[in-house]
Parts: sequence; structure tokens; C-alpha cells
Amino acid sequence: SLTVLQALEDGLKRADADPSVKAVMICGENGKFSAGADIRGFSSPKKRGTAALGPIISLIERSEKPVVAAIEGVALGGGLEVALGCHYRVAHVKARMGLPEVTIGLLPGAEGTQRLPRLIGVPAALDIITTGRHIPATEALKLGLVDEVVEENTVEAAIRLANKV
Repeated sequence: SLTVLQALEDGLKRADADPSVKAVMICGENGKFSAGADIRGFSSPKKRGTAALGPIISLIERSEKPVVAAIEGVALGGGLEVALGCHYRVAHVKARMGLPEVTIGLLPGAEGTQRLPRLIGVPAALDIITTGRHIPATEALKLGLVDEVVEENTVEAAIRLANKV
């Protein structure tokens, strides 16, 4: 939602400007990272000055401070694109990731089609982008999509990784 995007942008800008902040961890709520954008918002008129996903992901990527995604539940569509913009990704063993928007005739629109191949290679990325399939965390680790898979508290593991880097 626009509220989530604006909060993410504001939080990132505050963290980057605060010298006491050494790293940033992004997580979802209620055991889910993000199921992506609400497609109903695609047809509503854009308001000037509202947050857009692509520029926010670029803001994450450009952060001079390490940004770690704590992926629980699902990271799908725009949610996976947010995780791709992070410098590191920790996933719970039961998490699933993917870019399912192709199944309704859409391509990932926040540069996931560029970031995913850079991270895991073109053949694996093409499979994920064109099929829309959800991949489990263990496969994501093998592909290099995530840096760590944990069975414990994902947020705590992501904070440990952030402190380490």
C-alpha cells in the first residue's frame, strides 16, 4: 500500500541520516515478509509526491548502511523486489519467494527483472520470472537468492547478520 511504501521510504531516510544507526533490518509483520503490491492500486490515479516501489528499492540499494531483509512466510512480487534491493537476505526455512505477477499477465515492475539475474544468473532468473513459481527457502539458498536460511527467529538472525556486517 502507499502507506507502507511511504513508511519504508521515511524510515530508510531517517536511518541513513542518523549516525547512530549502523545497519537496517526490514521485516514484515505477522510472519509474512510481503505478498507484493495490491493490484487494485494499479488502476488508481497516481498522486504527485506519492511513494513508488522502484525508487524506494533503489534507495535501499544505495544505502551506505547494510540493509538486511528478514524473510518470513512469503516474499512475492514487489515483496521479493524489496528483498532484492537489500544488501543481504535471511529467510526462514518455511519461506517461499517468487515473482507470480506473470501468471496474471504482468512483468515485475520494480526492476526485479534486472536485480534477480544479477544475483542468481540468467537461466535461474528466467525460470522464476517467466513461470511465476514460488521457490522454497532452501532452493533460494542454493541459487544464491538468500544468504542464510534459519529455523529459528528470522528477525533475530537478520539482526545478528546486520551486526556482523
